[in-house]
Amino acid sequence: MKVLVVGGGGREHAILWALSKSPKVSQLYCAPGNGGIAALAECVPIKATDVAAMVSWAKENAMDFVVVAPDDPLALGMVDALEEAGIPAFGPRANAAIVESSKIFSKELMAKYHIPTAKYQSFTDLDEALAYIRREGAPIVVKADGLALGKGVVVAQTVAEAEEAARSMMADGKFGAAGSRVVIEECMTGPEVTVLCFTDGEHLSPMPPSRDHKRAYDGDKGPNTGGMGAISPAPGYTPEIARRCMEEIFRPTIDALRAEGRPFRGVLYFGLMLTPDGPKVVEYNARFGDPECQAVLSLLESDLMEIFLACRNGTLDQLDVRWTDGAACCLVLASGGYPGKYETGLPITGLEEAGRTAVVFHAGTKRGEDGQILTSGGRVLGVTATADTLEAAIQKAYESAGAISFPDMHFRTDIGRTV
Repeated sequence: MKVLVVGGGGREHAILWALSKSPKVSQLYCAPGNGGIAALAECVPIKATDVAAMVSWAKENAMDFVVVAPDDPLALGMVDALEEAGIPAFGPRANAAIVESSKIFSKELMAKYHIPTAKYQSFTDLDEALAYIRREGAPIVVKADGLALGKGVVVAQTVAEAEEAARSMMADGKFGAAGSRVVIEECMTGPEVTVLCFTDGEHLSPMPPSRDHKRAYDGDKGPNTGGMGAISPAPGYTPEIARRCMEEIFRPTIDALRAEGRPFRGVLYFGLMLTPDGPKVVEYNARFGDPECQAVLSLLESDLMEIFLACRNGTLDQLDVRWTDGAACCLVLASGGYPGKYETGLPITGLEEAGRTAVVFHAGTKRGEDGQILTSGGRVLGVTATADTLEAAIQKAYESAGAISFPDMHFRTDIGRTV
């Protein structure tokens, strides 16, 4: 099969890496791709959000299957457009991807179907939002309704901080239209866990639990990022918690979306908080998390292409999806200044040496004219190592990353070591 993966980050590199092992796949393409992906797939210079151009190229080049990996093209209906053009695709249609593209929709869905989550209110009027913040007090969480590159959530420790977050989103347009409506919710406590689930709209298959580290600096300090690292499995996610999540959250969510006429096919991301009252939903995403994807797919034993086909064709219950018993750690190496302003075009060294003991997934890289790999984004690389134990995987990832260097390189030193 000729397979096109849409996107150009670390998640897409991990998906392509896994697909490259499948005997069903004869040729891989990626649009737009990046400097590291170019070693696995033919890169096509089309923006991930250009639905018309992507569908046209896929049709002209006779793609057998397209994997739509990022959130924006899913929300824009790329899967709908591909299927209408007669090209099988992996990922939810736009009416199901709304679980990520509108936090208000997802909160209302959870309320209607009694899926445990934080107490909340949604707002379109700034004054009403500010009055609610003052009434509820802090800590409190302010979320932009729409897609904001993983940065549209502020966990405010003070009322003033929450008010500033609401103003920046609703009045100052920090996230554009995505922040014109906000969700304000109670600040839940407990360890966070991500569980990604393959689903064909009716059946679902959970992946090993993982934990993302969103804050920029050690000790979970600093601004939220797209993710500074991830581990899998996540400590504390016991068989009993897994059972409760399946009965109270995973299955009810899949059934709710189907009942609403929005069957979800693809990967549904459950961001969970293990609160003293039991597991609750922090957020849904309509795709693999990044960098959770890099850690989790490193543990997959089954053929990823077979799984994608089963999710699309409604036959996931007929597959035995297998995972290794080991553990994985993905350490993100970022540009200095990220998630704020940062420099690009900086040369990267040590990739070959690091690749001897870990898989180095490229996120924000490009190839220079002389073939040199250069930085081209905020999150640059995801050094991903596996081992029999989580502690060994963490140590291996850090040791491997020690070989890599680029100017102003930044990374957290406590991935996998904080709750």
